[in-house]
Amino acid sequence: MVAHSSFDAIAEKVRAGEPLSRADGVFLYADAPFHAVGKLAHELRTARNGDRAYYVVKRYLNTTNVCYAACKFCSFAAHEKEPRAARMSLETILEKACAPPDDYDELHIVGGHDPKQTSLAFWIPAIRELHARIPHVQLALFTAAEIDYMCKRERCSYEDGLRRLRDAGLTSLNGGGAEILVKRVRDIICPHKASVEEWLEVHRVAHRLGIMTNCTMLYGHVETIEERVEHLVALRELQAETGGFKCFVPLAFHPDGNDLSEYGWTGGIDDLRTIAVSRLMLHNIDHIKAYWISYGIKMAQLGLHFGADDIDGTVHNEQQIYRDAGSTTDQSTPILELRRAIEEAGFASTRRNLLYRVLEPA
Repeated sequence: MVAHSSFDAIAEKVRAGEPLSRADGVFLYADAPFHAVGKLAHELRTARNGDRAYYVVKRYLNTTNVCYAACKFCSFAAHEKEPRAARMSLETILEKACAPPDDYDELHIVGGHDPKQTSLAFWIPAIRELHARIPHVQLALFTAAEIDYMCKRERCSYEDGLRRLRDAGLTSLNGGGAEILVKRVRDIICPHKASVEEWLEVHRVAHRLGIMTNCTMLYGHVETIEERVEHLVALRELQAETGGFKCFVPLAFHPDGNDLSEYGWTGGIDDLRTIAVSRLMLHNIDHIKAYWISYGIKMAQLGLHFGADDIDGTVHNEQQIYRDAGSTTDQSTPILELRRAIEEAGFASTRRNLLYRVLEPA
């Protein structure tokens, strides 16, 4: 009876558009009936986005895996002298980005903390050239952790660095590098990367400069349920301040080939509950993504019934981060297959651009 009365009170808040408390979030994770949480999240998702489920036609490049951040959850990073270290030249980046067919809408680039590539000196002319060659493509480049690294190396403020990147042609920042926005967790899994405050400040400044961004949460390792909820509250509070987050992407931890492999794979129930709780806690962020590269197409389809309204898009074989961590999903899915997956799940497949402007179907 207590569980039902608590859930009913939470449902009233959700329908009234009121932010849920930390205690509400923990209850939804730990005690609320699984299907009831999913049903409520779907109700909110439908009220926000109707029967639309979004996809994007994109190209994804990991331009360097050389990284000295030494994050324990990472299977992608390599030391400069390792045989598997890979750093693309500017010519290679341009060749891959501009290769036919170039009628795509978003170029997504993420790399490592690479002293030879992750710099304003490398990327500002690169962005200008990308913008000149593929002006119709919106550029989703870098995480807040990479921006922090670049600006510290340049000895400039976040505002100065982001303004220069924006003026060169940057459209949006990616949401990675957040992991869990709690100091205890970051001290364990990524002590050499941007702090909680620094990650949030990069996004705060980006939003102030008119740069919309995504946000993420890497879950399923050392964090507690309470710390997941704390992470969601931190994102919600920044969104209340700036309104600059366009989408939240829950990222399931993949254990292969890294120092946290003992934690194993997340389960499907945890994945779907995390999508649902995210939708309910982040009442002021419009879009929640069931990232099919992480979950696989079948789980992404289910995620659309648990609060998500987006499954991401085509990636053209270049998404290496999840592959290195043990993902076996096909890294390139044709547009028609994505649309079919969405429609089979009972939703209207909706092509979008980086900023969620609806486009004509491919």
